[in-house]
Amino acid sequence: MTNPALDAAGFVLDVPLIGAAEAAERVLSHWQDGARLLELPDGRWVLTLPAPVRTRPDRAPGEPLRAVGGALVAAGADQRALDGGDVLLVAGGLTYRHAIAGMRPLDPAHWLDPTGIAVHRLGPVGTPAAPEPVEEDEALRPPVVDLRAAAGVRERSSWAARLLGERRPRRPQRPRPPRSLAGRPGDPTYPRPPAGRPAPPVWPNALFLAAVLCGALPYLPSAVERGESEIWSVIPVLTAASIGLAVLPWAKARRDRKAAAPQHAGAARQSGAPDGPRKSAAARRPRGQWLARLALRSPAGTLFQRRQARYVARLARSFRQRRWEDALRDAVRLAGDAGRGPGGLLALRLPARFRGALRPDPRERAGAPAAMPISGPTVHGFLNDLYREAAEALEREARIDEAAYVLADLLAEPAEAVALLERHGRVEQAAELAEGRGLPADQVVRLWWRAGQRERAVRIAHRRGAFAAAVERLAATDPQAARELRTAWAAHCREAGDRLGAVDAVWPDAALRPTAVGDLREAVLLGGAARGRALVHLLALGPAGRAADAATGPEARTAHDARTAADARNAAEVIAGLALATLAADAPDSERAAALTALATVPAADPAVDRQLATAALRAVTRGGGFGDGGDTTTQRARYTRLSQRADPLAAADLPKPRLAAPTPGTPLEVTAADRPGTLPVLDAARLDSGAVLVACGHAGVRLLGPDGRTRARWDVPADELVLADHGGSALLVARYGEVRDIARLDLVTRAVERWTTLRVRGLARSYDGRRLVTVDPDGTIAVLDTRTARPTVVHRELGGDQRLLGAIARTPDSCAGLVHTHPAPGSHRVEMSELWQWEQPDWTLRGRSHLNRTGPDRPGPYVADLDGAVLLADGRLLDTGPGAAADTTLVRAVGDGRVAERSVRGQGVLSADGTHWAFAARLSGALHVTLGGGPPGAPLVGGFTAVFPGADASPVGLRRHGDALTCWHRSGRLFATTPDGATLLANLRVTTGS
Repeated sequence: MTNPALDAAGFVLDVPLIGAAEAAERVLSHWQDGARLLELPDGRWVLTLPAPVRTRPDRAPGEPLRAVGGALVAAGADQRALDGGDVLLVAGGLTYRHAIAGMRPLDPAHWLDPTGIAVHRLGPVGTPAAPEPVEEDEALRPPVVDLRAAAGVRERSSWAARLLGERRPRRPQRPRPPRSLAGRPGDPTYPRPPAGRPAPPVWPNALFLAAVLCGALPYLPSAVERGESEIWSVIPVLTAASIGLAVLPWAKARRDRKAAAPQHAGAARQSGAPDGPRKSAAARRPRGQWLARLALRSPAGTLFQRRQARYVARLARSFRQRRWEDALRDAVRLAGDAGRGPGGLLALRLPARFRGALRPDPRERAGAPAAMPISGPTVHGFLNDLYREAAEALEREARIDEAAYVLADLLAEPAEAVALLERHGRVEQAAELAEGRGLPADQVVRLWWRAGQRERAVRIAHRRGAFAAAVERLAATDPQAARELRTAWAAHCREAGDRLGAVDAVWPDAALRPTAVGDLREAVLLGGAARGRALVHLLALGPAGRAADAATGPEARTAHDARTAADARNAAEVIAGLALATLAADAPDSERAAALTALATVPAADPAVDRQLATAALRAVTRGGGFGDGGDTTTQRARYTRLSQRADPLAAADLPKPRLAAPTPGTPLEVTAADRPGTLPVLDAARLDSGAVLVACGHAGVRLLGPDGRTRARWDVPADELVLADHGGSALLVARYGEVRDIARLDLVTRAVERWTTLRVRGLARSYDGRRLVTVDPDGTIAVLDTRTARPTVVHRELGGDQRLLGAIARTPDSCAGLVHTHPAPGSHRVEMSELWQWEQPDWTLRGRSHLNRTGPDRPGPYVADLDGAVLLADGRLLDTGPGAAADTTLVRAVGDGRVAERSVRGQGVLSADGTHWAFAARLSGALHVTLGGGPPGAPLVGGFTAVFPGADASPVGLRRHGDALTCWHRSGRLFATTPDGATLLANLRVTTGS
């Protein structure tokens, strides 16, 4: 029997029976322009169509309705009560009438989610995208702390200012009248000389010098007869002093003219006059040191020592008489070893470390106090004791600002000043001082959190990697504040896409663990090691975790509100089944290793489930000969013991003891890529922990390929580069358009793409922490941008001045390296050089600087032949190439930390690198042969394995290390992935349009 077709003017969908998701999908598949969707009182939906459609009842989305006399009638309905505008339905043999006007309308437009749709604004062909301006993050600018103003201390007296060598403000100079230049008076096109006071005549001082010498000469014969040989040692001093007095006014006027010269620099450049070199203070320093030592060796040296001794005595009287105003105003700061500044510079006057108001600088000051003739250990210790007694007395008198000023500025002990301010409840002032003086990051975060500036504390903690230490320090004094900081830490990780990072943040606090359910659910969807860890933690949450059975996907979340206790138990069984599947022999290695490691320390809440999982884990460890995470033998034995105590006793007794041993490297592979090119270009690629491969295909978009090469997802977003997050949950899609880069953000959990910004940069790091992106500006400076803000915002800068970055920057999660070139300005004391710099992440602490010699092997320092063809590793090594000993060979050298490692490879090719791994590609016998390797600094430069791309050209190959996989690709559409040691092949794919 067949179902005859009929003309249906509408359909009735039984939503309580088929579910809202299925009903919505059927409505959208049959939607027409002019259709209406109505809801019946019993929850069913009525879809009315603008025109009848021919359909069969067995293939209809719901019960068909026919149009009869302006009403919609179901099959078998009694039409005697027919009225226009009604719907007649049949239930239980009875006919029910529903007025269309009384039904609640539904709008299917609310079901659509446009977040995954990329919006592209079209412009004229050939017009480059305009880069957005980069903003500076003012919230992270170190605060300026003025303890002198807070303490109410006035400026120094004129006596102390003269003694400390501080200059008074200059009086304004009268402008000189215009002079005629080049025969044309007042010509505006000719640069005028800078206005200033004319040089005073030198003859008065020269006359004074002649008078001194003439007055001293008659006494020389008699002095010699009396044996007064000391007179000869005074003559050079008098001569030098007289010459100085003679030329001082002229030099002062010349300096005034030089100070005014920048105001006329623009006119001078327009006239073509070149800028002459200027001598810096550092260049003039040796002459000043020579004169100071010459003066101290003469009898006049006692005059300087007595002058400074009187200053110390007068300062001590002010402190002991508790004349705090005078004492603090005229006190000199102490720093360094026994009062000596950096380099042991000698000064005939007291060191003027401050100019103007005493204000602590957030960074290290360049002008540290110099060594005085009397500033030995005795005087330094005397002043140190004097200042400490003053700080204690000021604290007893409740003059907290003055006491903090003495500790922070005079004694250069900001940590003690911060502790003093915190003891007296001035937490915000203590936080400002701690951040400005560069105290430990955990202390800065804790103080800002207590001061109420939560956002600043969180951003500093993330930028300097100080969350864990700050929480531990805060928990000892304020547990509730520590819990709030943990919550903010988790929210910060969640915003950056780091799901497991959010779990690690809250897991130590049992009360906060249920808040991580959503993060664990999304981590399960990531697959790989994240999936193994997340399933174990979900089972450890117990009833709180059973409600979040996200392992089955988003549909489980929709029905969560209506789930009963029995459903929750069923969900827990589902999660336990998924966890057991990760321990099976056919499970991915990374997923199984992560689950085993997590089970050893995180037991399930249900004892029966925990016993079942522990038993399965013991079998997996015995079968695999270890936990598979590279741990040492002692650690693996401890884990096995903990699992044995929780497993089934009979099963644990029957299982043989596994031979736990440290992992040994396998035999290197010889990988051969696909024999023919793909149909899509591969410009960048990365194998994820889930086993999928993310591929950037230029203007063909981005694809997520499975291990078998099939496309799991695709995004029509142009991308030439991938910047992958360290945690693997997000990525930046970068499209190059000349000098600018258009950047979009991709969430690999929700698979949503959103455009972020357009930047004009010289280069980008190939990975980031999920929030901070390292960029290289066009001028060669390093700028770290916050990718979670609406507009690009700089949160940290490196280099500047006469230092610039050469080439790209290499980065790993815990290290960053760059080749820095110093090109000093004319007259500077620096020399031109190239260095390898290595920073520790995330706080950008400089850990190493090694000099490179580009002139020749006979020069000091490691020799590098050609920096243009070199590549940089994130561990601070530089790889370059040179001619090998044999014909048709190349010598690959690794330079860094004063050591050089070499390896000879076949062919003539090019280098590429990522992280601490490198690749050398050379075309041999009609194919592209690639040698890949990596290793710690100083180790032999041994290639790990080789690969062949048949028929490929000699263009460089791409290389990326992410997680436990090393991905290598060629532009011809072929790629493969292996373990970092090259012992196991993980993927070998050919990218095509039909995959």
